[in-house]
Amino acid sequence: IKGETMRPAAQQYVVTRPLYSEESFAQDHEKIYRHRKTMLDHIKQYFTCDAKRAKSTALSLLPVIGWMKAYRLKEWLLGDIVSGVSTGLVAVLQGLAYCLLASLPPWYGLFSAFFPVIIYFFLGTSRHISVGPFPVLCLMIGSAVTRLVPDEGPAFNITGFEGLTRDEQRVLVASSVTFLAGVMQLAMGVLQVGFVVMYLSDTLVSGFTTAAAIHILVSQLKFVLGLEVPGISGPLSLIYTLEIIFNKITSTNVCDVVISIVIMVVVFIVKEINERFKSKLPVPIPIEVVMTVIACGVSYAFDFKTRYGIDVVGYIPKGYEAPVAPNPQIFQETAVEAFPIAIVGFAVAFSVAKVYSIKHDYTVDGNQELIAFGVSNIFGASFRSFAASTALSRSAVQESTGGKTQVAGLLSAVIVMIVTLAIGFLLEPLPKSVLGAVIIVNLKGSLMQFREIPYLWRRDKADCVVWLASCIGAFLLGLDLGLAVGLGVELISVILRTQFPRCSLLANIRGTDIYKDRKDYISIYEPEGVKIFRIPSPIFFANIEFFRNKLVEAVGFNPLRVLRKRNKAVRMIRKLLKKGKLQWTSIGLLNTSCGPINESEDESNMEELDQPTNFKDFPARIDWNAELPANIAVPRVEIHSLVLDFAAVSFLDISGLKGLRALLKELIRVEVEVYIVACDPYILEKLHDCSFFDDEVQSSMFYLTLHDAMLHILEKHPEPIPKKSDYEKIMTGVTIHHLPGNLRSRDRNVGISLKLCFSVFVVFEK
Repeated sequence: IKGETMRPAAQQYVVTRPLYSEESFAQDHEKIYRHRKTMLDHIKQYFTCDAKRAKSTALSLLPVIGWMKAYRLKEWLLGDIVSGVSTGLVAVLQGLAYCLLASLPPWYGLFSAFFPVIIYFFLGTSRHISVGPFPVLCLMIGSAVTRLVPDEGPAFNITGFEGLTRDEQRVLVASSVTFLAGVMQLAMGVLQVGFVVMYLSDTLVSGFTTAAAIHILVSQLKFVLGLEVPGISGPLSLIYTLEIIFNKITSTNVCDVVISIVIMVVVFIVKEINERFKSKLPVPIPIEVVMTVIACGVSYAFDFKTRYGIDVVGYIPKGYEAPVAPNPQIFQETAVEAFPIAIVGFAVAFSVAKVYSIKHDYTVDGNQELIAFGVSNIFGASFRSFAASTALSRSAVQESTGGKTQVAGLLSAVIVMIVTLAIGFLLEPLPKSVLGAVIIVNLKGSLMQFREIPYLWRRDKADCVVWLASCIGAFLLGLDLGLAVGLGVELISVILRTQFPRCSLLANIRGTDIYKDRKDYISIYEPEGVKIFRIPSPIFFANIEFFRNKLVEAVGFNPLRVLRKRNKAVRMIRKLLKKGKLQWTSIGLLNTSCGPINESEDESNMEELDQPTNFKDFPARIDWNAELPANIAVPRVEIHSLVLDFAAVSFLDISGLKGLRALLKELIRVEVEVYIVACDPYILEKLHDCSFFDDEVQSSMFYLTLHDAMLHILEKHPEPIPKKSDYEKIMTGVTIHHLPGNLRSRDRNVGISLKLCFSVFVVFEK
């Protein structure tokens, strides 16, 4: 830029510079050479080791070293202690409750609230999430468990099931699935592919978790109603479960129903109070823990199990069991379930971690989180725990009660350990209906996501379709297949948006160098014979044909058809000239025959019709827009210049490159000048590398900006100058950009004239 004046008070800027094509800009401005690393360079760098990198790797693999060095003992310790105790109490309750979703004995939930937390303390990068059972994962594990070890009928024929009780078989299945999911997470973390979770959009996760909440609700009805309902997995399992519940509804245990209703009402009311007065309460009221303690005491005092026949938690063994090796045969049977468990567990935990990291101003590493959860699940599965992630409510407790670091998480694990080793027997009389009621109340947030449907439909119908597809798919087909359906629909929506973009014709906003969709503005300027076509997406194999059709529609003619018609006409004119039926005159072609000339269809050498029109034996070029001899009709081309705006084209594949090149050749051969503007430098470099340019398609057609190309076109094809009586012309040596005024005219004759030095005549209506 040779000169620039900024005047904020006047709200305008004035710039004078040469008109630039890509070639002229490259000549005037030298680029910095940057060495681009090859794949071999990246491999060498990855395996290079020195003291600095070893230290960096150790800190990244053990984030605890970094934040422990910065730990503020006096400021943070008290908050971490309060948070750890509060979170530990909630973790005990949720561990018992969520274990029911996995179709396992309740005390195994305490293992999942302990072992993964210990590993995450050392390897995790989030300081605020509470690691442990997550209801959606528990339900997905429960689906695999009930499929291999059903409530009714024999279990799968798997080596290692011999001599085990049904509960022991289920625990082995759950731990093996968890181990496999952990291996998958660890592998993705080591391979640095944490970005895969980005394919699970917020819309997809919202629809999926809503359907999961419905599954959880239905799965807990048997505890709330006190019914014996076998676990069912697979497509339509929800429908079949509801059918069984309705058939057995007359066998409902009234005591279970009353207990559940009381628990749900009290917990719901107190949770609303916590939410409304959270700014005034120093610590949220742990109502679930309070009601659980009360329910345990009442159940023990009145002997609910014997007197009313309700199902209770029952015997809770003290201590931890010996490590167990996973079963490889179960890996083969559950690989399909393990992968979505790994993805969903990480996606939910990482999403929550990002929320708290932004709130408290620190960073979380997605790949390290994958490693942390992978190792946590592998270690936990060895001690019979099931897949861990983070529960939103538990993480909210840990953060809102003053937790600053994972010291709070470690203390919550200590609370769980105390319950497991010493006081677990106090929970034996706890009715399972209490746990079911607590789970159902905590589904409020997930079920309320149905309110997003009207909002999504108004704002983005494609996102709404993704939400409905993931929700309905998970509802009907099960969580694993439902996630696949939602992901498939989401990817299809992205492909369709890219494959069928909203192309548009642009026009100049009068008095500026700004170009907008011609349909959206009134005061615009469109030079005669010029079209500006905007492509708002990459050009690749899937949309190159769509791009071509839209361009043909925009310019009003098919260049290949016009070219063939012209070549046919030239072939016919050449024959008629030889026969003497036509002759050249000073005013053009003259028909010298007495009768009409019949057009003959010559089908020989059809491939020549796609070649450039050959005028080598003609004394002059044919004016295709003039009247041609009788019976010779060629479609007229009303434009002389076409500008392709590539500002939004992010990449171009080989198929797109070939299609674009063929289209440009067709346009050039029908005498349309093509200009490509605002092309990404890497795309331009790729075009050079792929030998895109030749004698017809030349690199000189690329211009730096859309305005540069338009000024060049207007200099090459000047428009008639309006009469002085109609317009006042203001000439200036610079481009002047004014803020939008009150111009409302759409007069196409008012435009920009040029001086040879590319100065601009800005024309205003008098």
